[in-house]
Amino acid sequence: MKKFLLLGLLLTTTVLFSSCASVKSPLMGVLYTDVKAPEAITANAGKSKVGTAVAKSILGLVATGDASIETAAKSAGITRIHHVDYYSKSILGIYSEFTVTVYGE
Repeated sequence: MKKFLLLGLLLTTTVLFSSCASVKSPLMGVLYTDVKAPEAITANAGKSKVGTAVAKSILGLVATGDASIETAAKSAGITRIHHVDYYSKSILGIYSEFTVTVYGE
């Protein structure tokens, strides 16, 4: 009986301290994360175009997507970047999403 309790405690501790499906974020909620934050700013003026790129993860086992600044800029035809923001979302470490948004001309 004690072995089962110890095994259960060890398993629970391992699950709680594993990253599962984590995302880059200035703040991280254990149950839920929904955060927007700045990434970079340049000296280029204006922001008439907006492009996005997304990457997703399930349980930290499968991760797909291209959330690069280059992909986000290309999606809107941006050649001069004004600033970059990102948005991260995670639900119970089961599903995570990371979005890069590029503003520019």
